[in-house]
Amino acid sequence: MKNIVVLVSGGGTNLQALIDAEKKGMLGNGKITCVIASKADAYALTRAENNGIKTRVLVRKEYDDVAAYSKAMTEALKEEKADLVVYAGFMTILDEQVCSAFPYKMMNVHPALIPSFCGKGFYGLHVHEAALKKGVKLSGATVHFVTEECDGGPIIMQKAVEVKNGDTPETLQKRIMEEAEWKILPESVRLFCDDKISIVDGKAVINQ
Repeated sequence: MKNIVVLVSGGGTNLQALIDAEKKGMLGNGKITCVIASKADAYALTRAENNGIKTRVLVRKEYDDVAAYSKAMTEALKEEKADLVVYAGFMTILDEQVCSAFPYKMMNVHPALIPSFCGKGFYGLHVHEAALKKGVKLSGATVHFVTEECDGGPIIMQKAVEVKNGDTPETLQKRIMEEAEWKILPESVRLFCDDKISIVDGKAVINQ
């Protein structure tokens, strides 16, 4: 059984999707063993505690810089014996120390179809504001491995979602979460935990 450690910063809706999937036996050979938050008041911690999952808090502002915070996070992940690290609304920047310690063992869900609307500054509602400003007819979500390049790691899964007339950033965000993020994140975790993902020429290949 692979240990899944989930990193959170806020409400934890993607964490809840993972918890629900695990209860249905949809995470394969994986088990959520710890949730680590960057904020002490993150509601995601309550979600974890309500489901009997161990929690830890590493508050970013208690560390001098990104390097110090990343070192503490790397040590925490090693202590938790993480086989897979999942960014689920984790809004804090970590440096290459973490990527080096867990190569192709960290994944993130991004609320757009990478390479569109991604990279530095594209997070939360900013992503959906940019998509609506551009007038795209399809947006969606991407699950990718975390590397040193922001949103630049190998893509594991993507799912498109229709952009509708009259959409606001909030309505588009909600639809993408419900129709894409909450589906492809648990499935990507299952594929990893069942050893169905290979890295070939820098790309993630799914072996069903």
